[in-house]
Amino acid sequence: MAAFGPDDETVNGPEMPDQNGQDRRPDPVALLMEAAKETRGHLKVFLGAAPGVGKTYEMLLSAAAQRRAGVDVVIGLIETHGRAETEALVHGFEIVPLRQVHYNGRHLEEMDLDAILARKPALVLVDELAHTNAPGSRHPKRYQDVEDLLAAGIDVYTAVNIQHLESLNDVVQQITRIRVRETVPDAFLDRADEIEVIDLTPTDLIQRLREGKVYVPKTAERALSHYFSPGNLTALRELALRRTAQRVDQQLLTHMQAHAISGPWSAGDRVLVVVNEHPKAAALVRYARRMAERLRAPWTALYVETPRALRLGEAARDRIAAALRMTERLGGEAVTVPGRELAGEILDYAAKNNFSHIVIGRSERSRLHELLFGSITYEIVRQAGNVAVHVVTGDERDTPTAKSVDTRPATAPFEVRPYLVSAGLVAVALGCGEVLDRFLDVQNVALVFLTAVLISAVVFGLGAALFASLLSVLAFNLFFLPPYYSVTIADPENVVALFFFLVVALVASNLTASVRAQAMVARQRARTTEDLYLFSRKLAGIASMDDLLWAISSQVASMLKVRVVLFLPENGSLELKTAWPPEDVAEEADLAAAKWSWESNRPAGRGADTLPGARRLFLPMRTGRGPVAVVGIDSDKQGPILTPDEQRLLDALSDQAALAIERINLSEEFDKAQRAAERDRLQAALLTSISHDLRTPLASILGAADGLAALPELTPDDRKALLSTIQEEAERLNRFIANLLDMTKLESGALMPNMGLVDVSEVVGSTLRRAERILADHRVETELAPDLPMVRLDPVLFEQVLFNLLDNASKYAPAGTAIRVAGRREGMSVRLQVLDEGPGIPQPELGRVFDKFYRVRKSDSQRAGTGLGLAICRGFVEAMGGTIEAGNRVVGHGAVFTVTLPVPDAVKPETAP
Repeated sequence: MAAFGPDDETVNGPEMPDQNGQDRRPDPVALLMEAAKETRGHLKVFLGAAPGVGKTYEMLLSAAAQRRAGVDVVIGLIETHGRAETEALVHGFEIVPLRQVHYNGRHLEEMDLDAILARKPALVLVDELAHTNAPGSRHPKRYQDVEDLLAAGIDVYTAVNIQHLESLNDVVQQITRIRVRETVPDAFLDRADEIEVIDLTPTDLIQRLREGKVYVPKTAERALSHYFSPGNLTALRELALRRTAQRVDQQLLTHMQAHAISGPWSAGDRVLVVVNEHPKAAALVRYARRMAERLRAPWTALYVETPRALRLGEAARDRIAAALRMTERLGGEAVTVPGRELAGEILDYAAKNNFSHIVIGRSERSRLHELLFGSITYEIVRQAGNVAVHVVTGDERDTPTAKSVDTRPATAPFEVRPYLVSAGLVAVALGCGEVLDRFLDVQNVALVFLTAVLISAVVFGLGAALFASLLSVLAFNLFFLPPYYSVTIADPENVVALFFFLVVALVASNLTASVRAQAMVARQRARTTEDLYLFSRKLAGIASMDDLLWAISSQVASMLKVRVVLFLPENGSLELKTAWPPEDVAEEADLAAAKWSWESNRPAGRGADTLPGARRLFLPMRTGRGPVAVVGIDSDKQGPILTPDEQRLLDALSDQAALAIERINLSEEFDKAQRAAERDRLQAALLTSISHDLRTPLASILGAADGLAALPELTPDDRKALLSTIQEEAERLNRFIANLLDMTKLESGALMPNMGLVDVSEVVGSTLRRAERILADHRVETELAPDLPMVRLDPVLFEQVLFNLLDNASKYAPAGTAIRVAGRREGMSVRLQVLDEGPGIPQPELGRVFDKFYRVRKSDSQRAGTGLGLAICRGFVEAMGGTIEAGNRVVGHGAVFTVTLPVPDAVKPETAP
């Protein structure tokens, strides 16, 4: 066997003692995370606060440096957005050809994942991480393609903006008033090996926009007036920096745990508050929260559960549970860890998790007690090292309100069986002792009795073990100490032996029973924790209030073996929403107790101080914002319903349920606020549209009519021109009113299409004749396939759809350009397209052109509109069972609107009803 010299080390380095003198070993979870990275590719994310900060440019610069170092680098996909300096960096890289995808008559280009995997480079560049792939791709999202590349051992450089993070989606919408629809899960960013923040001040980014380095001039003007305001950019920049700081903090903690590095490293502040059963625990929690707010740091409340905790009274346990619940309500993390030596466990936890501040309470014990048994506070201060220790006096008056609910004792009924079995074990030990004494001449027979005592302690607990100890002493005295079969002991040496045997038996049984009790508590806690975890996962996946309430009531009923009812406020009163098992609450005392509990935010009913005559016990379900519901429980047991442990479990279930209820309430409030804001916006847009689109044609009509009346000597040509103006403006006014009426029909649901088999070519022809006047300044081209089948639709509504599309094209396309109407059959559908040669639709606005009163910004020379035409088109087409899409032409420039209508399975002659 090879010998190790004094300089030899193991693979992971020597085990280093921590500041408490204990051996520090790497954290197994952190080691597994480090090991998992060795088999996958390296992921580097270039994170920006907004478009245009230079993420792609920096990614290309970093990739160029890697290529010069001899790394095999290819481009999987890069979006240059027409920026010259970015396009210049692309030259010289090997580019994997993009995959062509045909979808809805359009040719799309997507990253070819299979080609990259076959090529297997060392490093691949993938831009626009949040992109949604075209239908038919291997994965729906591009970040999933990146996960496949990493799993294949290929390093990836990618870029994404902070607004695409899933957890920040609603925050970004609140800041920018724009909902980002393409998102990336936070877990993907958390798995990144490197995150490089591409930071640019709002002033510099706005200057880049004005210089045309981000968007074309017209798009840049719109961006500056909406998304790219200095306030928005500053807020997004802070989000990017904060999110990256959180990720870096987690990476630092994982590194320290994986390499058994004793903390803290003062790279960032973290606050740890130590709580116990003392009434000052609540004051310590509040102090820690205020400190964390000042430092803008995460904070945790720690409770070290020692064997002494098993002997605590129910009031002390309630105070500990209340302090931990308060921590979670105030936004901190509550942690309970087992341990034996308080100071060492606290410092060890702080070092492993890189806490820089520890908040503890001042000791209330006497000076004599501290001199004899030591002071935990002094030990923590003495051994803290670089950790700042805050010793807080606290205020006992800051204790949470004591429970006002009676609980029944948790003691189990007395059972004779454990004592009978223990007596049997002692009898077996006596028999074994007799055999050993007579046939083998074994002198130390007491160990056989000690075995029986330990078995009793392991199986039945302390009471049976003490009983076995006394029986063992009596049996040992009667059968193995002279004079035999008498309690008298002749030899003083045997007295000493018997005495110490009794002491050893009592100590061993006590220790064994204590270990057994701890194991049972640990198993029970593990089961409860698992149930709570599964419950929280179930709540997280529920989106409707009814399903949530049923889940809450069934879970509480199954875990506590009680009947459950739930009350929620509705229209100013408290209403019964669900019950498990389903039943009605008709007792007047129950209703009064539930109402009082809601209004006073305190328990009421059976076992409470208030209205104890009710059949049920009612407790408010609270969050940091106040009560959100009332839960009522009852059972067939006499007296108090719950034990203290069950009461604390109910509190934990209630806290989780209250947060889930508040989440859905906030979601509903947010939706209501959105609808109210949308309603206000539509009302404002309607008033603006009416004031402009009614007044303008009326002014023209009135002016032309006044001219005809005041100037009778007008020439025939002048008179004809004025009459033409009156007719055109009257038709324009009529179209506006018709659009308003059509939109009213759509929103009220009164629109009933008169469906029938129609030749699309005939409808196109009649629509072009009707739109001759508005299309007079454009070339109209038709390209209808001769084999177009008849489709089932309402000809009047469909003619209005085509007319609105042609009207829209005439407004946005310059005079003299062509407007083309094309139609063809594709499978079991007919696709009709209206194409123009205008500026097209900006990419960010493609999803909004069908919104009511929404208009793409345009120059003053173009004709104004109401913003209802395209919304009416979508409503009419969908009412007839079709779809309509907006896009830009692939060849040339201009917008294209595509109407898709299904072809009937069989064309049958129409019969009269």
